[in-house]
Amino acid sequence: QKELLKYKQEARNLQGIKDALQQRLIQQDASVLQLKQELLRANMDKEELHNQNVDLQRKVEERNRLLAEYKKELGQKDRHLQQHQTKLDEMLRQLSEASYQQVDLERELEHKEALLAHCMKREAEE
Repeated sequence: QKELLKYKQEARNLQGIKDALQQRLIQQDASVLQLKQELLRANMDKEELHNQNVDLQRKVEERNRLLAEYKKELGQKDRHLQQHQTKLDEMLRQLSEASYQQVDLERELEHKEALLAHCMKREAEE
């Protein structure tokens, strides 16, 4: 009977250890499941970030392409503006020169008119 009690006690102890181990195994399985879910979420987040990164890189490349086009157009417009500025400067120089010539011609005309008036006056006197 003592031996039976001893084996019963040992069986209860083993059953307690078994129950504790099963409980621990359940907790570990739950932890593993939770970790798998977190890993799945992390992988989904990583994939989403990767897709966003690819999209942003595409947008940056598109904007860089547009920027290069705008710089090219701006360079062409700068060259045209420089050409027009050169032409304008030349025209202003010619206009200034023509203005000086006009002033000279007006003075010469005034001088000749004065001479003509003087000659006509002298002729009238004679």
